[in-house]
Amino acid sequence: MELPGMTYRGAALDDVEVLERLPVDYAQLLAQRNGFVALGGALHVRGACREPAWHSVRAAWEGPAALFRLFSALRPDDVPFAQESTGDQFVLRGGAVHRLRAAENRVEELGLDLSGFMDAALRDPLEVLGLDLLSDYRREGTTLRPGQLLTREHPPRALPAEELLAALAGLKPA
Repeated sequence: MELPGMTYRGAALDDVEVLERLPVDYAQLLAQRNGFVALGGALHVRGACREPAWHSVRAAWEGPAALFRLFSALRPDDVPFAQESTGDQFVLRGGAVHRLRAAENRVEELGLDLSGFMDAALRDPLEVLGLDLLSDYRREGTTLRPGQLLTREHPPRALPAEELLAALAGLKPA
């Protein structure tokens, strides 16, 4: 799988225990490449690692700041495998990809499995991921660094992912 605009490639797998509990298609993807940030920050696929926490599927799935604890629309068994540049999350639920509209705490089914989602995101990132704010941010000559997400204001600001997700969940201001 070719990944244009890759800004982060996950290190070697170091969380085999979580890897064994993931859906087979996601585990296979991580066995090839242990997560990544691609498309200039538009798509972050989490890895089976303990550190950094912003990249760890275990932290997002089960940790103290697990996404289901922050967003009531998510379930404990939703596997938060990816996110886009403004904090919307992509979870695997019953073999299908769902999108958490984080600012609205609302989940929608995308009608795709993981393979279909990855193909669609790489083929048409503007449609699948929504790149408006990221494009605005890049036009200013700035780059979204791994572990950062963008605020939904104009002009957008880059914040640590944990901080922005907490703000979207209403726990603290961005």
